[in-house]
Amino acid sequence: MTTAKDAAVLTNARAFVSRNPATGKLIAAHDTADWPAVEEMLDQAATAFTRWRRTSVEHRAALVRGVADQVRTRRKELAALLTEEMGKPITEALAEVDKCVWSTNWLADNAPSMLMPQPMVSPYDDAFVAFRPLGTVLAIMPWNYPLWQFFRAGIPALLAGNCVLLKHAPNVSKCALVIEELFLAADFAPGVVSTVLMDTELAERAITDPRISAVTLTGSVGAGRAVGATAGAHVKKVVLELGGSDPFIVLQDADIEAAAQAACRARMQNNGQSCIAGKRIIVVESVAAQFLERFRAAVAALRVGDPTDPATDIGPLARRDLRDQLIRQQNESIEQGARVLVGGRPMDRPGWWYQPTVLTDVTATMPVFSEETFGPLTGVMVVPDEAAAVAAANDIDLGLGASLWTADLDRARLLSAEIEAGMVFVNAIVASDARLPFGGIKRSGLGRELSQFGVREFTNIQTVTLTSSPR
Repeated sequence: MTTAKDAAVLTNARAFVSRNPATGKLIAAHDTADWPAVEEMLDQAATAFTRWRRTSVEHRAALVRGVADQVRTRRKELAALLTEEMGKPITEALAEVDKCVWSTNWLADNAPSMLMPQPMVSPYDDAFVAFRPLGTVLAIMPWNYPLWQFFRAGIPALLAGNCVLLKHAPNVSKCALVIEELFLAADFAPGVVSTVLMDTELAERAITDPRISAVTLTGSVGAGRAVGATAGAHVKKVVLELGGSDPFIVLQDADIEAAAQAACRARMQNNGQSCIAGKRIIVVESVAAQFLERFRAAVAALRVGDPTDPATDIGPLARRDLRDQLIRQQNESIEQGARVLVGGRPMDRPGWWYQPTVLTDVTATMPVFSEETFGPLTGVMVVPDEAAAVAAANDIDLGLGASLWTADLDRARLLSAEIEAGMVFVNAIVASDARLPFGGIKRSGLGRELSQFGVREFTNIQTVTLTSSPR
């Protein structure tokens, strides 16, 4: 039911509006912040930073573990919110919450050693490198993993001693607000982690503000260009995790059954709305028929339905415009000669539903292969041999991850050097893991999240030398 307050907010074209993707019904509407409100948060963060930067890493880690405890305690509630606001199946929502808990605790356990000063060989009596925090990091986050994306970017920055100001996607505003709530409940001081419901225009203005020291963005290539240009003009550090159209490469000696099942999971996870989904499936000709038969069966067996039902595999797309874009990419690919192997139609029900769809007879110029598809749509390209598979994998301006399937691990080590991607997973689907650096090359972005590389991204890598004899 739309309240009078909601109706008033909805008249503001800049409002943050959440709708249930499964029904299209309004969940919440919030006024966007104005600049004075943003400035107040920037001031609060700057004040908090003067204290937070001086706390020990061990103290920061203890507080971060408290956040993990808060998330664990509210597990079912948070998962239900993810499903309601973004549309992901409840089993995947629970998995996202659990991943936040595990990863937060792992990072808290290991950050002290990652941030320990490192002794250096030098002509001085002593020399070391210290990892100092930069200040307040503006985190511009997407809607597809509303909790995990922030935890992936924000927890390492916090452990390094930075404050974080969150600007989340407009369609997951309830998730955005609950993130700040979780940190306050874990005894974080106000301003160390803050959520501000601001639009793109004010976010760009915030980047230029001296109270923002760095920016991390997960989003589209276009958003990355805009943020990178603004930050670069003001000489500020950025981490950009942008689009992905990951190849899923199946060679002639692969375990075809395992590869087909994995390809289904890789492409259809999160309703197909993942930057690291296996979006471009490339199969050598000698095993193509066998793979297609098993892949088609796996996709056809997926259960599409109510995302609150634990038996559901595929829920709705998060927004109407995403479904419209997917329809365009499919239809244009079919016009160019692609053939529907399974699926192929939007579903006639309230909300924004689309059948899990596989296209075959795909070529590199078709939208299903040349563009990033963000939903349960994939294309399969058949190539003559291994060399052609690698060439097809690299024939795109994105380079986030790649999944390579082969029984020859020695050959896989060599091929990984030929694949243009920030991450190569052999006989496994591409995944984010707190223990491993995450990020891409080309237009998929720059910088790394997670592991020691992510923990140190937003630090001043400071050289310190000491000598008793003046030089």
